[in-house]
This record gives sequence, C-alpha cells and structure tokens, in this order.
Amino acid sequence: MNYGKVEQTNIGRMTVAEARHYMAQGHFPPGSMGPKVEAAIEFLEGGGERVIITNPDNFEKALEGVAGTTITP
Repeated sequence: MNYGKVEQTNIGRMTVAEARHYMAQGHFPPGSMGPKVEAAIEFLEGGGERVIITNPDNFEKALEGVAGTTITP
C-alpha cells in the first residue's frame, strides 16, 4: 500500500474483501497493481482457492509464503 511513498508497506496476505477495500481507497492504481488485483478477485470469485502475485525472481519464496502477495477468498 502507498506505493512509492514514505509510508509504503507490503501486503503479504489479504482476502478478497480486503483487496476490494484497498482498491476503493485507491491503493491499486490501473497502471500498477490494479489489473493484477482485479484479475485475482475475478479468479477467486469464480472458484479459485488462492492467488499469488509476485515476480519471477521471487516465485519459489512466494510459494513458501515469504514473498509476494497472497490473496484468498
């Protein structure tokens, strides 16, 4: 949240409800995390169990739960 600002914080885990709340607050802009979070919400609301947003370099760490952002229903 607060990407690029002094008060920037990482979100390790969140639910769909939390993701929607943060989106409403403007934390996931369209040219950044917005499309990724919207796709994650759509996937989870369609029956998916978990989404992990990360970069290729952190893929294994994200699967271990120590990198990236995990979103659950």
